[in-house]
Amino acid sequence: MNNDHAALHQYISLYEQAGTMLCQHSAPLMNALRDGALSALKTHGLPTRKTEAYRYTDVAAMLEPDYGLNLQRLDLQVDPRQVYKCEVPGMKSQLHYMVNDRLREEREERKEEDHAGSTDGIRVVSLREEALHNPQQLAQYYGKLARVDDDSLTALNTLLAQDGLFIHIPRDTQAADTLQVINLLCGSVPMMICRRVLIVVEAGARASVLFCDHNADDTPFLTSQVVEVFVGEGAQLDLYCMEETHQANNRLSNLYIEQQADSRVTHHAITLTGGTTRNTAEVRLVGEGAECTLNGCVIADRRQHTDNHTLIAHQAPHCKSEELYKYVLDEQASGAFAGRILVAPEAQHTDAHMTNQNLLTNREAHVWSQPELVIHADDVKCAHGSTTGQLNEAALFYMQQRGIPQREARLLLEQAFINEVVERIGLLPLRERLRFLVEKRFRGELDACKHCRRC
Repeated sequence: MNNDHAALHQYISLYEQAGTMLCQHSAPLMNALRDGALSALKTHGLPTRKTEAYRYTDVAAMLEPDYGLNLQRLDLQVDPRQVYKCEVPGMKSQLHYMVNDRLREEREERKEEDHAGSTDGIRVVSLREEALHNPQQLAQYYGKLARVDDDSLTALNTLLAQDGLFIHIPRDTQAADTLQVINLLCGSVPMMICRRVLIVVEAGARASVLFCDHNADDTPFLTSQVVEVFVGEGAQLDLYCMEETHQANNRLSNLYIEQQADSRVTHHAITLTGGTTRNTAEVRLVGEGAECTLNGCVIADRRQHTDNHTLIAHQAPHCKSEELYKYVLDEQASGAFAGRILVAPEAQHTDAHMTNQNLLTNREAHVWSQPELVIHADDVKCAHGSTTGQLNEAALFYMQQRGIPQREARLLLEQAFINEVVERIGLLPLRERLRFLVEKRFRGELDACKHCRRC
């Protein structure tokens, strides 16, 4: 049996045998979409290399191992504050912990000074609990962007997810502190984590959200994550997603964003360490004057593989988008970037730019790049570009002539290349922290701490 057929049969059989138990530990709102997800999986199957959107990553091979799922919602005896001991110096934040797919109720607040009333009305709660107590509110959002017929990985997540996170920023509220969420992977056996995240930023609101993915154990994990983000008229969201896990971790993350008129969204996707990662980001600009920025950086070595697939759909006039993804690949690492800008006929006066730049520091590293423009309007400014190359030998020679050792010269050139993305991070403390982590990553020092990858 082919990998894709074996993996598909495995998850369909799991749901047919344990679906009742799975639903008992979730919420009716989430359960209502499972039959549709099952039907979509049976109809479309799982993605293969023949699927255009997944041609650069063998998703079926990632899904084939027999991972365990915590269907009975057993409580893992771990104190996330003992496992995660690092912080971003100088950053005012509210710190929340997700252990696998479950929000830990204890919350730690870190502030340089008090900001009385600055977070009134902002809610960071369990998605399951919110769906049980306020199903009508969530029904207008849950599953509306992440449609099961459009993507098989979204269908698989919808079929199996039991819990996740709900972040709500009320109308005209400005969050003075960053909402920092630690996604901590825990388990003594190979585990599959199915997590849903729903973020609603109402009209006129403003917030920064930082997700940090870490592992407490060296066990193999498969993370399936679907994130839906709704940004209201005139609202602003800065979203940061950082992955620092380990070689045995596989990550499948689908992000869906919808923006109303005059809204602003900036998304930073940062992959420092991991195994095989597939990130999908789809942004739909449905209101006039909306703007979005997608930034991404990948540092990979050994046999790591990172695949970023993006879509920015301009569906209204006078919208703007900017996209920059950079990769530094060493040893036998591989990467892929496929980006599409889609301009609808009614999206006149669109201003859209996309750039992908890749640096290969080893002859065995390789990357695929596929930028694409699909334009159905005639009054637009759109451009895209892609470059792939190696370290500048002339620059290396010049630096060595001035007494800089070759290894240090290579490090400086790699840092300079990736810093264009780092400098776009709006949170100054996070930008400084990332500069530090990038340097340690290039020096091969991020794996020094077994239980705290950010040290």
